[in-house]
Amino acid sequence: MRSKGGGRQPLGFSRRAVIITVVVVVVLIGLGVGLPLALSNSGSGGSTQVGKLVSPGPLGPPGPEGPPLEGGSNLAPAGSPQPGQSVDGIQCQGGEQVAFHIHSRLTIFVNGQPRKVPYGVGIADPQLQPGIGVPFVDNGACFSWLHTHTSDGIIHIESPVQRTYTLGNFFDVWGQPLSSAEVGPAKGNVTAFYNGKVWHGDPRDIPLHAHSQIQLDVGTPLVGPVHIKSWGQL
Repeated sequence: MRSKGGGRQPLGFSRRAVIITVVVVVVLIGLGVGLPLALSNSGSGGSTQVGKLVSPGPLGPPGPEGPPLEGGSNLAPAGSPQPGQSVDGIQCQGGEQVAFHIHSRLTIFVNGQPRKVPYGVGIADPQLQPGIGVPFVDNGACFSWLHTHTSDGIIHIESPVQRTYTLGNFFDVWGQPLSSAEVGPAKGNVTAFYNGKVWHGDPRDIPLHAHSQIQLDVGTPLVGPVHIKSWGQL
């Protein structure tokens, strides 16, 4: 809007304040400063103030499946039912079942530090494929319908029947506890993110859908949800 003299009128106070606020937020994000964010589960109508979120840092190098490898040490050793055994009705069979085949990704932070989901979860006596530079399981005594091939956080859901599996099912196959107060051996308040939004319910109930991106933060500081744009060959 221009004045009668042809010059541009000064910005009003409220508009100027909005612009300054936006600039400050952009600068702080660029510097990696955590900001209070209200994130909500897409299934609820409200929002949850989760406090300051710190930067998750750069992603690791691409793994053999395409998505980046995770950083840190293993949260817990890989575990699996033995041949012929089942957990939550999920069997460990001699070969992979591909009638229903999708993938989800799980990222874990404990007190702000990354922890890996190990390769070989859900695969009894996992055997590594040689010659590819990073550990990748291509064989084993049996494969559960939920399993991991490498340490990129990808949960393979390979089932003879189509059904909705949950994160609780995966942890049961892994042989590790999961609740709002513990993730495997890590104990503390658990904040769960599902596709970038806070999950308000029991983390065991988080569904494993195609390309779901799940994050569990144990303790503080809380790490901003990790998001991968490319799933490579998955």
